[in-house]
Amino acid sequence: MTKPLQFDSCIFVAGHRGMVGSALVRNLQQRGYRNLVLRTRQELDLLDQEAVHEFMQATRPDYIFVAAGKVGGIVANNTYRAEFIYQNITIAGNLIHAAYATGVGRLMYLGSSCIYPRDCPQPMKEEYFLTGPLEPTNEPYAIAKIAGIKMCEAYNRQYGTQYLAVMPTNLYGPGDHYDLNNSHVLPALIRKVHEAKQQGSPTVQVWGTGNPRREFLFCDDLADACVYLMERNDSILASCEGRAPFINIGSGEDLSIRELAENVREVVGYDGSFEYDASKPDGMPVKRPDVTRLAATGWRPKTSLRAGIQAAYADFLKR
Repeated sequence: MTKPLQFDSCIFVAGHRGMVGSALVRNLQQRGYRNLVLRTRQELDLLDQEAVHEFMQATRPDYIFVAAGKVGGIVANNTYRAEFIYQNITIAGNLIHAAYATGVGRLMYLGSSCIYPRDCPQPMKEEYFLTGPLEPTNEPYAIAKIAGIKMCEAYNRQYGTQYLAVMPTNLYGPGDHYDLNNSHVLPALIRKVHEAKQQGSPTVQVWGTGNPRREFLFCDDLADACVYLMERNDSILASCEGRAPFINIGSGEDLSIRELAENVREVVGYDGSFEYDASKPDGMPVKRPDVTRLAATGWRPKTSLRAGIQAAYADFLKR
């Protein structure tokens, strides 16, 4: 058995410069963990299997958070399909296998709610995993994330490791990407609405009908949930009851893209209106993870959507 997480435990956060990884580092430091191992992409190429193995042998971390990978919104997922499947499968394979090979007992793999079927019953329970076809626009990314989950399951069963995957809902917050072609919907809306305000534009165009419903979670709340679960990893894994070792993380509340746009408009202080381009893809009509299992442990998010958008907008303005 791996020793319990302690303040001097060696913790490797893969992808520490990304939105999720940087939030994990903030949370760990705030909790008092002081032995964090961090490497930039220039210092460690996670696509290089030999380099990853040598790094693991040299540092011998006790715990690993896998927050690294290629991410993006519906446009990026649908455009760079090869990069999304190759890079995410390779990173997961390199890190999970090297963790086992060098004796890392506990690892947390950050997945995505897109692993669920396109027409999944709502809210999406963990047992709905692999019960139907995926959403076509992000299928390569979803398959890569599914591979990571199944690797955690396979290594746990064969080698007795304690590897847990978490399925976050849509994330946003400090450190997000605001590129209009590759970002997720919320940061894209923040940039579009801000620029429309600056330019005095009367309207902002939004992709799709605006009808799909999505749930959003502030990145620092996700980080808090991840560290909380890592501290009690053994009990969470036991509750999987033979299923793949993963648990949903979310707020339990969703809203339409139209409602989200209105929230962004109010935070930014924009007086114009929105035009919805129904010729562009909507993606899944509804995507809200069921967070019953997580809520039963006592964890709850702390940041309201309005407060989170305000923090994200402040971060955007700094950039």
